[in-house]
Amino acid sequence: MSDVTRRKHGRPVHHWRRDVVELAALFTAVAVADVVANLVGHGPDGPRLLVVSAAALVATAGFHVWWSRRHGHAPPTSDTDARPPSPEGQAGPSELPGGVTAESTLWRMRTTVKDEPGSLAALCTTLAGHRVDILSLQTHPLGEDTVDEFLLRAPGTLAAADITRAVARAGGASTWIERADAHDLVDAPTRVLGLATRTALDAAELPLALRQLLGRCTIRSLPATARSGERGPDAVPVEGVLEDTVMRLRAPEGGVITVERPYLPFTPTEFARARALVELDARLGQRVPRGHDVLTLPEGSAITVRRADPGDLEAAKAMHERCSPRTLGMRYHGPVGDADRYLNHLLNPRFGRTLAVQTASGRVVGLGHLLWDGDETEVALLVEDQWQRRGIGGELLGRLVAMAVEAGCASVYAVTQSSNTGMVAAMRGLGLPLDYQIEEGTLVITARLDTAGGNGAELSFEASGEPIVRD
Repeated sequence: MSDVTRRKHGRPVHHWRRDVVELAALFTAVAVADVVANLVGHGPDGPRLLVVSAAALVATAGFHVWWSRRHGHAPPTSDTDARPPSPEGQAGPSELPGGVTAESTLWRMRTTVKDEPGSLAALCTTLAGHRVDILSLQTHPLGEDTVDEFLLRAPGTLAAADITRAVARAGGASTWIERADAHDLVDAPTRVLGLATRTALDAAELPLALRQLLGRCTIRSLPATARSGERGPDAVPVEGVLEDTVMRLRAPEGGVITVERPYLPFTPTEFARARALVELDARLGQRVPRGHDVLTLPEGSAITVRRADPGDLEAAKAMHERCSPRTLGMRYHGPVGDADRYLNHLLNPRFGRTLAVQTASGRVVGLGHLLWDGDETEVALLVEDQWQRRGIGGELLGRLVAMAVEAGCASVYAVTQSSNTGMVAAMRGLGLPLDYQIEEGTLVITARLDTAGGNGAELSFEASGEPIVRD
């Protein structure tokens, strides 16, 4: 067993044969020194020669000690595993391949290069020279140029500016870079298929799927009947329009979906993916998950909470007729007679998600809305007068916020009147950080969801202490 192997397995290295040889050499040296001393000491210059010899021996011994300490513990070049492990049992920075440290950062980068042989190779070589690992690559052809989208793992000490400068020297132009996370490790085909599945199950998922497909962007839906000064559906061809940082697509119900991303132009590849997702949604038609929960209120009444859709329009109008003008005014902030006009929009799953509360007889007594407002999200509640103060509003709001967390929303806001103490209490009951803004009697309450821990189920509130029975 070699010296390296014995040390590698943690056993001490002792050679008794080497000790015997060293001891024999020591006795031989003493005997030789005694003979030489006797011969030299009786000569005319004996004492002087003895002093010079002693000094030479001391110098030689010192040189031997220095040399052994400097070179005696160098690891063998034939076995790179001979180095002892770090105290924590993990490899230290010097033990990683290529000198890459254990700390690393994920980046998403997009750059434009010439569509010619060797341009991508030069870019990859430059990144490799900075110890940057390419985890994934997508190409977006643009005629004479190509937009290359990378997912990179770079050393933690390498800043974004250093990467962009290196890319520019390699021929990259219009480079954009931002931090990535573990979710970006999913390859593009898998991510697109997952978004298509979510869209197929729920029509309300389309805006969210587009946002996750295209990154940070603002999505707005314009109804089929455009207001004055707005570009209606007739101004957008069936195949859609791509204008640099804006794309316009025909909505399945005849309106227009506008997607804006000012910080980064869309590519034809992204436009084709978004159009395919919208076409899938149009072919599947209106659809809403049919699950529902049965709850028992403190006084013993049973209610059902479920998703609502345009088929609930007449039941919602009937609830409006049973609500007092004060309740409708607090909800819609306008003339009470116009309340019914909002229902077509609110119940449409293209613009968000709506929850309905109905009694055992099937009468709708409450509505909760989660509305996609560009890159923001609004929550709104309406509970029939005689069913207020029973915990229904808090139950609806908790479920809506849980949906917002699941959809990846950073915050939700509610617009109400400063005198609407019930809505204020429901928002405070969420247990989330709140921001308040008051203007001329209108109160805007914003709840930040980044402290919700990403678990929407934990934010689902019950109207009483009794368990929820799910059918």
